[in-house]
Amino acid sequence: MNILTMLWKNLWGGSRTLQFPARPSIYQRFRGLVKFDAEKCIGCGICKNRCTSRAIEFKGGKTEYTWSYDPGQCTFCGRCVEGCKDGAIWQEEDTPPIYTQHGELKETHTMQRKPPAARAAVAKPAEAAPAMPAVEAAPAPPAAPAAAAESASGGAQ
Repeated sequence: MNILTMLWKNLWGGSRTLQFPARPSIYQRFRGLVKFDAEKCIGCGICKNRCTSRAIEFKGGKTEYTWSYDPGQCTFCGRCVEGCKDGAIWQEEDTPPIYTQHGELKETHTMQRKPPAARAAVAKPAEAAPAMPAVEAAPAPPAAPAAAAESASGGAQ
């Protein structure tokens, strides 16, 4: 193809770029922005440990903990969601909003630690096991006939 022909088609062929407010269509099971539900979170911090891009920060104390997420650092890999067994974090199936400044979408939550769940039923103390019936002593086995005769005669000669 001639370079001038290609240049002519590009200049007069019209724009192929989406304009600013428009977004590309997304496909099914798209991994988008991470969302957080503070009510379900137990403060284990597994999501922070699984986050390879360090988009999730977790600072824990004895009485409270802080969870924060910066989508500007996120690679949307989904490892944090896979690690959260309580379902406190998930990913939207939509593209993240457009932002112009670093940290504009960062969200931080500070929560109080929840007390451990009370046991459903307190274990009852074990009752004393029934005593084993007493075993009577077995009678002594009869002595051998030679030994009995020897002891009756008074011993050795």
